[in-house]
Amino acid sequence: MGGEGLEGGEEGQWPTWLRPLLATSFFVQCKVHADSHKSECNMYCLDCTNGALCSLCLAHHRDHRAIQIRRSSYHDVIRVSEIQKVLDISGVQTYIINSARVVFLNERPQPRPGKGVTNTCEVCERSLLDSFRFCSLGCKIVGTASDYHSKKKHQKLQMKKKKKPVMGSDSEEESYTSTSDRSNVTQSFTPSTPPPTAASFRSVKRRKGIPHRAPFGSLILESF
Repeated sequence: MGGEGLEGGEEGQWPTWLRPLLATSFFVQCKVHADSHKSECNMYCLDCTNGALCSLCLAHHRDHRAIQIRRSSYHDVIRVSEIQKVLDISGVQTYIINSARVVFLNERPQPRPGKGVTNTCEVCERSLLDSFRFCSLGCKIVGTASDYHSKKKHQKLQMKKKKKPVMGSDSEEESYTSTSDRSNVTQSFTPSTPPPTAASFRSVKRRKGIPHRAPFGSLILESF
């Protein structure tokens, strides 16, 4: 591929068109050819890098390198046969979709890796086959940066520090102890209910209960 038109350091030498390509929104209606039924923008010119193009726009890019973007499950892909001519895609997992081998342009994070997964993307941790390092071209750009692993290690350390419980100071512990001691002392001065005695039992037995009248006690019988 050569070194012409490359940017980045030793591990991140990428063509100048790659980052704009990954940031472009495809499959939108072309503003210039909106009246045509072929106005869907799924093409990209590597020489102009001026956004997505429709098939009619290619008339102005006849001598340029143009590639076609396809879609799978609402994610942008490109055929390996096209992209490998202009870019090194080693380490990026490929997929077979509609009988064509493709690679994804950008990452597709997973909530959690599946059971039994032994290899994941070094950037977004998506499940991969053992022979690959990245799930997409975008993840390869990020993961091959010279300072990526050091930044990721620093982020993990920061997360561990946030998860550690914050221990209280000695003064806080002393104030808590003194407060609990005072509450215990206050409770010890509260008089408790005296235990029942034999005299109290006798007085309870002597107390009369509530008198109950017969249901017909108020009726007066008259003789016939």
